[in-house]
Order: sequence, then C-alpha cells, then structure tokens
Amino acid sequence: MKKTKLTLKDVALQLGVSTATISNAFNRPDQLSASKREEILSQCKKIGYSGPNKAAQILRKGKSNIVALVLADSISYMVSDPVASTFIKGVSGALQKEGKHLLLYPGDSKSILDVVDFVDGFICYGAPRNAMLVDELAVSPKPIVTVDFDIDDKPSINIDNEEAAFEVADHALNEGDNLAIFGLRLIDSPSTCRIYDNPLIGVESSISHRRLDGYLRAAKAKNVNVSRERIWHLPESERSFARQAAKELLTSSPRPNVVLCMSDIIALELLHLALDMGIKVPEELRITGFDGIEESQRTRPTLTTVCQSSAAKGENAAQVLLQAVSGKTILPFEMRKGETV
Repeated sequence: MKKTKLTLKDVALQLGVSTATISNAFNRPDQLSASKREEILSQCKKIGYSGPNKAAQILRKGKSNIVALVLADSISYMVSDPVASTFIKGVSGALQKEGKHLLLYPGDSKSILDVVDFVDGFICYGAPRNAMLVDELAVSPKPIVTVDFDIDDKPSINIDNEEAAFEVADHALNEGDNLAIFGLRLIDSPSTCRIYDNPLIGVESSISHRRLDGYLRAAKAKNVNVSRERIWHLPESERSFARQAAKELLTSSPRPNVVLCMSDIIALELLHLALDMGIKVPEELRITGFDGIEESQRTRPTLTTVCQSSAAKGENAAQVLLQAVSGKTILPFEMRKGETV
C-alpha cells in the first residue's frame, strides 16, 4: 500500500497543536521557546514529517536563495575543463558569502522552465549548446547575467576578446608567415574539421568569432593571408579534438609555421605533439594559446597566451546578479609572452 505524504494539517492534528506552531518550529524558531520547538521537531521526526513543502514555500515567498548557473555544455564536460571549473569556483565562493546556493544547469538541457520557478536568477556562462535556452533566458522575468556572450538588454561580463586575440596574434606573426587557426565552435559540426565554405554560427554573440576577428585583423596588418581551409573548427576545447587537428596540421604540406589557438588546452596538445615529432618550437613552429591556465606555464617551452582571471569573472558575475547591476562589464586581460613565440 502506497504511503500517503503527511501534510502540515495532518501533523498538527496528530500532535494536537496549530499548523502555525508546526510552521514556526521549522521556519521561525524565535516564535517558540527552545524546549517547545525541540519537542515539536522530535515528535515530527518520529512520525516521519520533515517540514513544510519547500517548493510551495518558494512559490509563495518568491525567493529561494538559489542561483542557477547555466553552463555552455554538459556538467561533466564543464567541470573537467580547467577554465570553466575555475569560473564555477568563483561564482560558488561569491554566492556562499552571501548565503546563497548554486545550482548547476547543463547547457544541453531542453528548457530552463524546469527550474525557473525555483531559482532567484540565472548566470549563463557561455552560449548554451541548446540555443533555445538563450531565447528562454531573454524573456525570463528572473534576473539574468551572461558571461562570455551577450543577450540584448541583459548585463554581461566579458573581456575584450577581439583585442586580446589581436594582441597575441600581432606578437606572433611576421610578414610572409604561413598561418593556421584552431578555432572553437565556428560551424555546426560535432567533429574536428576545416571550415571551408560552411556557414559560420553564432557570429554576432560568440566569443570564438570575436577572437577570430582579432586574429584576422592582426594577419591583415602583417600582410599575412589565411584561407578558410587553414582555419580548423573544434567542437570543444578538449584534448582528443585538438590532437586530431594537430595531427592533420603537422603532416600537411606546406606545414604552417604559426598556429593561433583559441584555448590553452588546444595549444598544449599541439605543442606536445609537435615536440614528439621533433619539430622545433618556436624555431620551426610558433604557437599561441588563450586563457592562461596553470599548465601553460608548467610546460616547456612555456606557452605564449592571453591570461584572464576566470575566478574573478565568476565573482563579478555573482556580484552583478545579486546587486542588480546593469550594463556591460569588461574585465582586464594580459598577454603573457612565453617561449613558444
């Protein structure tokens, strides 16, 4: 026989007290003496009652102290990525200081409608893999902060990705170079490939395209030509995708002598494979990354890259949401001159 869930009224009848007394014992302890509250809670525990329905309380009060962090991709992928995991720590730490809780929500989910009634707001880190989530966030009545992409009229946290990419590319390039670019999510494909004539996606909102704009602007300034067959699309900043692109590039003829990579993970995989093949870096191949993860400085040669504080980005996103700050926040970046250029 299925056990019926106890209601607040059921418990009050069994204990011979008012529903207000039961509610106060769980939610407003200052309204009861310590001994009375302890007695009520002890009796509730004996009959298997754990307190008033939390979902109903949230709907009634309109506040849960929970913030949803909508990720760009699956939770398993994002928490394993050093940049994303550092950002999550930054958000979590800032929320914890304010007595708030964090809910991780994967960007490949079907809809935010599953949680919209139970959270106080959303931080969206990167454009979600399911683009429909962006449309839902744009019209949500809850506060929204985006990070590394923009939604019209919503506050956002970014660095100047185009300028950062331009600076590192300008440092790496010389006139006459044979240039290649390892990009992220430039076209709609689940596989590593060159972009060729495929239509680009997310051109207006994606940081990948801002970085690509910066690379191409620097190439133009140095009179370096780069064709679309020399631009690779990687669906994720993940080592297996990077290794596939690296193998293809390093065995191509003529082989590029400069590769601009949109993440340190990608650049490091290319660097390690090049060294394994006996290719001298930077004499025969110059490589740049983007992000400034710790591993980029531990490897030898050290990686030339763009450094951004993912933890600070997370902290800022939480503060902007909690303080209802409007407008676009642009955080600083630093180009780190390593030994791969």
